[in-house]
Amino acid sequence: MLFDESHGEAWSIRPEVAQAMQPSHPADSSYARAAQRLRAWDVAVDAHTSGPLTADVLVDVDVLVLAHPSDPRWEKTVPGGEPTLTPEELSAVDAFVRAGGGLVVLGEEEQEKYGNNLNELLAPYGVRISNEVVQDYEQHRDAPHWVLADLPPARVDGVDVLARVDSACFYRAATLELTGDARAIAFASPTSSAPGAPLAAVSRVDQGRVVALADSDLFGDDCIDAESHGALWRNLVLWAAGEGFAAELEIAPSSAHEDPAWGELVQAVEALRTGQNADGSLDAEALSTDRAGELVEAMVGAIGRLAAHLPHQADYLRAVVADLRRWAAEGFGRPDFGTSLDVFRPDLERRDGVEHLVVFPMYKQNGSRDTAFEALLIRVPWPDWLAALEQSRYDNALFVPVMFTDYTSGYDSECAVLFPETVSVAEKAANHFGAIFCDREAERFRRTVSAAASTLRLDLPPDAAALLASQTLAQDAYLLWDLIHDRTHSHGDLPFDPFMIRQRMPYWMYALEELRCDLTAFGEAVRLEQEGMAVARDAQYAILFDRLFRFPITGTRSRNYDGLGGQLLFAYLHSTGRLRWTDNRLSIDWEHVADGVLELRTLVEDLYRRGIDRTKVAHWQAAHQLVATYVPPASNSVWAAETMAEVDDPRVHVDKVFEDEFPLSIFYASLRTKLADALQRPPRATAAAAA
Repeated sequence: MLFDESHGEAWSIRPEVAQAMQPSHPADSSYARAAQRLRAWDVAVDAHTSGPLTADVLVDVDVLVLAHPSDPRWEKTVPGGEPTLTPEELSAVDAFVRAGGGLVVLGEEEQEKYGNNLNELLAPYGVRISNEVVQDYEQHRDAPHWVLADLPPARVDGVDVLARVDSACFYRAATLELTGDARAIAFASPTSSAPGAPLAAVSRVDQGRVVALADSDLFGDDCIDAESHGALWRNLVLWAAGEGFAAELEIAPSSAHEDPAWGELVQAVEALRTGQNADGSLDAEALSTDRAGELVEAMVGAIGRLAAHLPHQADYLRAVVADLRRWAAEGFGRPDFGTSLDVFRPDLERRDGVEHLVVFPMYKQNGSRDTAFEALLIRVPWPDWLAALEQSRYDNALFVPVMFTDYTSGYDSECAVLFPETVSVAEKAANHFGAIFCDREAERFRRTVSAAASTLRLDLPPDAAALLASQTLAQDAYLLWDLIHDRTHSHGDLPFDPFMIRQRMPYWMYALEELRCDLTAFGEAVRLEQEGMAVARDAQYAILFDRLFRFPITGTRSRNYDGLGGQLLFAYLHSTGRLRWTDNRLSIDWEHVADGVLELRTLVEDLYRRGIDRTKVAHWQAAHQLVATYVPPASNSVWAAETMAEVDDPRVHVDKVFEDEFPLSIFYASLRTKLADALQRPPRATAAAAA
């Protein structure tokens, strides 16, 4: 965001300039706190202090702010510069807006006396600042120029511009005259001297967005903490920056990927895959052993050349070559890559941007369960903020976030993980790491939730809309979510093995475990947001939206534990009024939805805490009752109708669990049909394409 201070503005984001303008009370000329609020939310804010506004000045800008330029006869202003924009500047700003830039203009009462040409600037966008001064003696008899705005819902292209904004006070405000597509979002109160007149407006023109306000004081240092001004300021800036969030993600080039050896490796792997049985052994009828041997040697040669780009993987690359040759020498039976898996240690190289080559025979979670060779080039995102959290608060030595550089066809699926347990080995797999593809999770999230929001006519807060527009923001949200979720499985009051999916238990137990980890991540994100971490709000949205909109309708209805967790969250928020379905439109109480999520977390944690004193069967039954309180079980559910007897082997009761013990509601059944296309992942949606 660029704050113009080259045209005699009455406000500055530079504290020392505001001090010089108003030595006795600098807050009356300062937008420093408004700028700092945005910086705390990872918005880069700078001041343009001299020279004209040109295309070169605006080339890397997403939002331009002009805050009340004035002739110095009427206001204390920043030094230098005329309050009027030249014709060339007007043209440059208009071109900036039409190409996708955001413009925020703050006017004042008695607009004509200040000598600026803001109305000429705003005219193409259907906005004009009037010359009047609004008064309201009914609301503020001692300060009639303080006008509490009327704030009806402000839905603009699916975005709720006034989300979390309950009140706003305009101090000595003018009114706005609107034409064309310009839309008022705040109005003078009915008891004012200009009842119902616009005080703030937004406008879309080509790719750009414009915000105009008839008062500049409400975001100054004196006022930004009053009413809901802080939330309004953030919403308006983020809405104006909408196109900037959609900018393509820049991915650093990969020397390994550019090496012809990578293409040779992919070609050999793809050819070898066609001759593998479901267990990974060679199907000699589909591919001769001689040809398989040639392909193995081609893979070995390519890996050897790629090793020059990946010196940190020297031990692994030697080991995987040895495993490949041993597999061939022993007759291409079921592959055993335990030796190379044991020395494949991305967990020891958690450096931002470090790249790894992966070559293993494996099955794919949420993909083919057949074992086949795959070749991947992946890189690790490990920003400083994530490293600090892992070191100080959420220790998780096995957690490795990863992104695709490129992959073979087995990963052209919904598989978003790289886990040791999927690799073909003769003995128990080494468990050194758990790698999760944040780029694939982010692309899937943006695709499905965007479609759900459109289908359900859900109005999103500007920061949520920015998250869905930005691959970068979405990936960061998943970094935080995955870090906390992954470690939570082994923390807390645990009456049973948190990885009980490998055991024979009712599937709602694992649904509650996965949900518990997500609710814990949500709660920690709330805490981190309160401490000033911007990405934490995005993580809350990611958890909430993925759980509500994707999980329940993804996959089959056969013991769908993730789906059930989403159903429970939706049903709880709906039953407690944080979420409503009215007039075929979904609405969320953004101010209080986090409280509802945390309440459900308390219920689940209380179930766990009490579970240590129960028998296994009694605990399963209590868990069923908790879920059934909000998600109706199947009409003929045995678990809902009977009390399970205590027996030596309680697993016999699992046979009484229906495959779809908690069927989808009418709402979800309909949503699943309407989102069928969005649930289908586009082929070859690489990290670059997802951006």
